[in-house]
Amino acid sequence: MTDTIAPPPDRSHTVVPAARPKPKRKWRSWWLKQLHSWHWISAAVSLVGMLLFAATGITLNHAATIGATPVVKEKTGTLPPALRRMLAQTPAADAPLPAAVATRIATVVGLDPADRPGEWSDTDVYVALPRPGGDAWVSIDRASGRITAETTDRGWISYLNDLHKGRNAGTAWSWFIDIFAGACILFTLTGLLLLQFHARHRPLTWPMVALGVVIPVILILVFLH
Repeated sequence: MTDTIAPPPDRSHTVVPAARPKPKRKWRSWWLKQLHSWHWISAAVSLVGMLLFAATGITLNHAATIGATPVVKEKTGTLPPALRRMLAQTPAADAPLPAAVATRIATVVGLDPADRPGEWSDTDVYVALPRPGGDAWVSIDRASGRITAETTDRGWISYLNDLHKGRNAGTAWSWFIDIFAGACILFTLTGLLLLQFHARHRPLTWPMVALGVVIPVILILVFLH
């Protein structure tokens, strides 16, 4: 009588339960995903702004050596008698021009003084119209109705420099600067946290960060007085 050896059990269809990820590793993966998402979103939103402000930082730093020849243009015109009579009475200080007068001036000389404060004197009304990269003004003789307008253009470098400083750029641009600055802060902070996550595998991470802090501090302490 021979002993029969039973064949090994067939395990080809046996389902081995997958190992569950460790909670710490799962938490780390979730945070990395969030940081990467916010990092690239803030980078995309602030990309053009960062290029603009970095380039104008260079031009502002060398403003004395970058020459510009202002281009001045002057235009004249005359208000009709009906509109001239609207300027007969002196309103409160810094009051804007009447709407009809402002509309006529914009048509004649191409500068719109609507809703801008005017400097009223006994002889004329002066309205300053500052703008990025230049200047402009309109003056109206209250007796004759003669309109004199002047624009000054200092070139596109001056224009971009004034945008960098927010000079005479209006409320909308001021809001853009605030939002752009917030996006840059988010980009920087998410980048710092990503450095923290990857620093273990990149030994030069913190020495390079420290170098970015030490260099400006040394320049301030040694060269700025």
